[in-house]
Amino acid sequence: MGNVCAILKYLCRMKQHFTRFFKAGLISSFLFIGSASVALALPPAPRFTAVTLDGKPVATDKLAGKAYIVNFFASWCPPCRGEIPDMVALQSKYAAKGFTFIGIAVNETEPSMRAFIKKSNINYPVVLVDDTLVGAFNPLVEGGVRAIPTSFVVNSSGKVTQVITGARSKEVFEKIILEAFRKPVAPK
Repeated sequence: MGNVCAILKYLCRMKQHFTRFFKAGLISSFLFIGSASVALALPPAPRFTAVTLDGKPVATDKLAGKAYIVNFFASWCPPCRGEIPDMVALQSKYAAKGFTFIGIAVNETEPSMRAFIKKSNINYPVVLVDDTLVGAFNPLVEGGVRAIPTSFVVNSSGKVTQVITGARSKEVFEKIILEAFRKPVAPK
């Protein structure tokens, strides 16, 4: 854990280098942390509080009992832009059942992100990334969040079930959402 903290501190200091890495399209592999269908030692969702670009608070306290996906993305990232229409459609389909995506915009300005949200019809909360959010999610990925899109799937029990690096199709996201709704099976 000490190495992870040291890496996080270093990466936060090297924020300007992140921009180059993100824009270069750094690719990572798909990482499963666990499965929501069995009772494994899944990590709890990182606790955070933020204010969306439309001025509304979003916090883990308000998400208790709900399934959600935290998606680190950017408007200049082609794979991110490619998966957003599917995420918008799935948000519309599952919001009434207690699901939401939460977008965390990386290396963006507020005006450009507001325009992108409007143009893309994004219907889920979006916040601008900050060191607190990165610090909350970095420990869940070996080496920290280094690529976008990166998504963290949180089930309705408040546990992180998957970390996904790279874009996913509507069908894959829908399967992930349905799995996140399921309660873990207790061992007998």
